[in-house]
Amino acid sequence: MIDLADVGVELGGTPILADVSLSVDEGEFLALVGPNGAGKTTLLRTCNGLLEPSTGRVTVAGADVTGLSARELGRRVATVPQETSLAFEFDVEDVVAMGRTPHRSRFATVTAADREAVAAALERTETARFAGRSVDVLSGGERQRVVLARALAQEAPVLLLDEPTSSLDVNHQVRTLSMARELADEGKTVVAAIHDLELAARFCDSVALLSDGRLLEYGPPEEVLTAEHLEVAFDVRVAVTTNPVTGTRAVTPLSDVPPGDRRVHVLGGGERAARTIGRLVDAGVEVTAGIVPEGDVAVATARSVAVEVVTAPPFGHPSADRLEAAADLVRMADVTIVAGPVHDGDGGDAGDPGGGGGSRAGSGTVSGAGEPADIGPDADGERTPSSVGTPNGDLAQLGDDLLVLEGLERPRGVEARTVADRELVVAVSEFDFEQEHEPESESEPAESTTARSPAVDSVASQPTEGDR
Repeated sequence: MIDLADVGVELGGTPILADVSLSVDEGEFLALVGPNGAGKTTLLRTCNGLLEPSTGRVTVAGADVTGLSARELGRRVATVPQETSLAFEFDVEDVVAMGRTPHRSRFATVTAADREAVAAALERTETARFAGRSVDVLSGGERQRVVLARALAQEAPVLLLDEPTSSLDVNHQVRTLSMARELADEGKTVVAAIHDLELAARFCDSVALLSDGRLLEYGPPEEVLTAEHLEVAFDVRVAVTTNPVTGTRAVTPLSDVPPGDRRVHVLGGGERAARTIGRLVDAGVEVTAGIVPEGDVAVATARSVAVEVVTAPPFGHPSADRLEAAADLVRMADVTIVAGPVHDGDGGDAGDPGGGGGSRAGSGTVSGAGEPADIGPDADGERTPSSVGTPNGDLAQLGDDLLVLEGLERPRGVEARTVADRELVVAVSEFDFEQEHEPESESEPAESTTARSPAVDSVASQPTEGDR
């Protein structure tokens, strides 16, 4: 439907677009993404004939846009510009009716088809209740929806949208792009400049990534919206993961802190491990992770930003080579973080003298539904974690390598606990949970303690000699 071949645009002698080539099919929803000044608006204005390319050619339904009259072009392409101000105080219904201009002569009377098109556009954009109001009394978001209704009334096979959600609140952002998605499904070709990368990934069939007037990448969202491509285009570090609700790309910008000379290994999985990995990378720390079950939410985060990730099939015991790979990463790390509590051999949390009760609801343990990690005595008779449960309940025997350097400057977002005179750094959680201890004797009152929020009590307080 739309074809651009080696398109270049200059404004005032300044190159704005250079060598842009792409094709948008009938029924396709294309997102134009990129930093400010990348050329997104210029590309749209070239497609609707407002700007003439300096080089190359733009065609719509096989016709060169530079050779079409305004009326002919209006029957092919409808546009919703970024700026929605109007020069006169028209009523909303009159503004929407302007979309019918390409379909009738200057002095022609309004037809039944015109009235039906206007009514349908008002209804679809949820602006029918504004029909009799002046556009000047509407909010910016309401006015933008009116301009969208005008474009729909135009009934053109191509719809161009320049930042269609910029003035809208969250619910209307989703509704507007859902409507654009529906229009594409009905056969209309939709091209939209969108700043929100996650919305682009969620609603669009394809993405064109622009930077400095050039087309860097073009294709499905999952192929274009990668950390590597986005870092080049936006000049910022990002983590690209999968939204657990929509199943589409989620993009999180990170700080510009460059990776330092510290390496941290993260054990565990789930949202807690994902948050921990993200915080460490954001603080400029080099991160490795694993063992993590394939499909775990932490896998997508780790693969996006971690140096190395060890994974294993879920619901099964990790193979010897996976365990050894994880153990190697632990040995190479300056600090190992446990993203969840370590359990003692009786099934209770380390530091829970009651023991035997297994993990408490809401504690977010690493061991999950499987056996608790063993806490065995070391050479000095101290109880130290000798293994850590993977999120699917299997045990990764990592030995004393889990206990790591003492006195290391800790990254932002984590805290340390000392076990057997060595430091074990544990990950941050974002919820509280209570650990109630049984009284030692009838003379001692029951004591209820709440783990320090937001730290996970993974090895909270090791039992004293009197507790054992």
